[in-house]
Amino acid sequence: MSNINLLQSALNASSLRQQVISNNIANAETPDYKGKKVVFEDILKQHLNKQSNFTGNRTDTRHFVIGAPFDAPIAKIVENSNTTMQNNGNNVDVDDEMTNLSKNALWYNTLVEQVNSEFQQLSIAIKGRI
Repeated sequence: MSNINLLQSALNASSLRQQVISNNIANAETPDYKGKKVVFEDILKQHLNKQSNFTGNRTDTRHFVIGAPFDAPIAKIVENSNTTMQNNGNNVDVDDEMTNLSKNALWYNTLVEQVNSEFQQLSIAIKGRI
């Protein structure tokens, strides 16, 4: 799997996380609303641990597949239904969500910079100069 595909998957997870956090903040006063979070990093670790270090190059469809192809992991939304923060059954902590929002924005910007770097390296390889 190429770095660009992996970065795309991480950017998708970060974008989904932004939506989920924003939804949690918007529902901070909604009775019985349970906060949600996006799980991606653990899924990515599991995928990487299962990944074979060696994948054979098939030049013919009749050849055996050597190693398993790596599919980009997909983020999941998980609801936290075990806790309650307010008397109305809601469990959203706005301060925690705002912290998560800032961390996610930093993570997203880091991923974008890495994607830009990948494309710059490809451009250098194609043009042969900086």
